[in-house]
Amino acid sequence: MTLLHEDIAGFAGALPRGSALAGLDLGDRTIGIAVSDRMRSVATPLQTLRRKKFRADAEALIAALESREIGGIILGLPVNMDGSEGPRCQSTRAFARNLAPMWKRPITFWDERLSTVAAERALLEADTSRRRRAELIDHVAASYILQGALDRLRNMGES
Repeated sequence: MTLLHEDIAGFAGALPRGSALAGLDLGDRTIGIAVSDRMRSVATPLQTLRRKKFRADAEALIAALESREIGGIILGLPVNMDGSEGPRCQSTRAFARNLAPMWKRPITFWDERLSTVAAERALLEADTSRRRRAELIDHVAASYILQGALDRLRNMGES
């Protein structure tokens, strides 16, 4: 069974029933993590991991997700505004390929265009200080990525 899915439909079909999902906003220095409820209706920002080396990052990520019985990962794919894929997309896909043998559960991608912009706007509207926004932005962006995918799954009738 393939663990890495290019499309959300294949991902949906591979998910264990009743399991929560995780959304990741992969940055150069951090990984923002958000999780869903078991009904897969609401995304909640969880935490931001400071990146070190791949193995350490993957182990910390897997530990955080396994403690919450996460059934699948949705990785934000930083597609350019014109729809093309640049070096950041290649880096995200490489991360997923390297994570898949360690995670052993479904992984897919979600177009994350404007998720950080939306997260920043929400934090500004909440009158969050600049310093606090910097601490929260990655896992809030991850929740926007995850919520978009959850809404799509629900509209497909697959969640």
